[in-house]
Amino acid sequence: MDENLVILIVMVLFIIFLALGQNIASLLLFFGIMGIFLLDGWNTVGGFLENGPFYLVATYTLTTIPLYIVMSQFILHSGLIEDIFKIINKYSKGKSGILGSLTIVVGGLMGAVSGSGAATAATLGQVATPQLTKYGFPKDLAAAVSASGGSLAGLIPPSIILILYGSITQTSIGHLFIGAIIPGGLLVLVFILYTQYLYVKHKKKISQETPNNTEKKEAPGEEISVGRQIVVLTVGATVFSIIFVGIYSGVFTPNEAGGVAALVAFLTALLFKKVNWNFLKTTFSETIKVSGMILMIMIGAQVFGRFISLSLIPRKLIALLEPILEYHILIILILTIFYFFLFMFLETAAAIVMSVPVTYPIAMEIGLDPVWFGVFICIISVLGLLTPPVGVSTFMVASVTRVSVGPLFKLTTIYAVVGLIIVGTLITLFPELITWLPSKMN
Repeated sequence: MDENLVILIVMVLFIIFLALGQNIASLLLFFGIMGIFLLDGWNTVGGFLENGPFYLVATYTLTTIPLYIVMSQFILHSGLIEDIFKIINKYSKGKSGILGSLTIVVGGLMGAVSGSGAATAATLGQVATPQLTKYGFPKDLAAAVSASGGSLAGLIPPSIILILYGSITQTSIGHLFIGAIIPGGLLVLVFILYTQYLYVKHKKKISQETPNNTEKKEAPGEEISVGRQIVVLTVGATVFSIIFVGIYSGVFTPNEAGGVAALVAFLTALLFKKVNWNFLKTTFSETIKVSGMILMIMIGAQVFGRFISLSLIPRKLIALLEPILEYHILIILILTIFYFFLFMFLETAAAIVMSVPVTYPIAMEIGLDPVWFGVFICIISVLGLLTPPVGVSTFMVASVTRVSVGPLFKLTTIYAVVGLIIVGTLITLFPELITWLPSKMN
């Protein structure tokens, strides 16, 4: 069958079934096999399936996935996150502006110890949104702050997105983790400044409507013993140091850092007397479910990627873009728009494993650094957690806070666009913001 016809048939059917809501891993596997068969016959299909999927999931690099997921489960179910927010609330004395900014920071720090954007957003939605509302934030803005802070978990290491990208492209996961630090900090700063702008705007509006209105009286912070505060802050600092300082200094590989951090998280849960049969059952079952889902997506993506390779789609795209390949900024802009809309409609892991085999060769063709490109994709994926129609972080916060998802999406989409314009422009003009720290690693 004609090669171009095969590509058209497979891609059209894939998009149709994806739009109908079919499981992404199954679609990748089925249409990957279908495409390989139509292009090269059953012998190629059988030869590839015989060993390919096994060697993929048996890769040492992918052990980082269950390690960081089990670490995040231990932390989430130990009550550590709620305690961190109580401490911040206590010492900010409930001041609305400070509390809003610190919610964004907490989202980033929670990302560093959990790696799960959805879980972080849900936790912030439950814990932070009522507090922000209590101290003067309108409920939809409080929920938007929680969703935006939660989405940062996808960028702040340990990021499952970066692990997937590193596994697909054979890029150092340690370099990707460290390369994400400065852009992650910039995105936190942008979100903080925009939060302050919206809050000040809201206060002015309230003052104009009710001239005699005074800001809500500060309430005392929630009670948490000094001993527990010390333990919580020590554990947070320890996990943060293991992942960032340990990997950067060369003391730990990313895999070792995940294992040691998971042990620290488990000991914390033990210290807080949270460990029981239900705790173990929940944490390990969730770890197996999430890890299994990611690995199945990767198997399907590997098969689909083999079809992409056989069909020569990357080469054809490079040939199509050849007249403008010398204009690197234009190619980056095209990739930015492509990924921004892709993450609006697809689940993050699926979008990564589907698209990277196609876009990575284009990025390398114009001389982009593999670490820069990985962090670049990760930033856009994080912002995709805030935009409709998929917007996982936004939906999670809407569900736990009972805020209408429509008005919430209006706010979170602006967060995403502002973040993309400012941070995307900075890392494009100054790629060293991503590549400098990895270049200094041991």
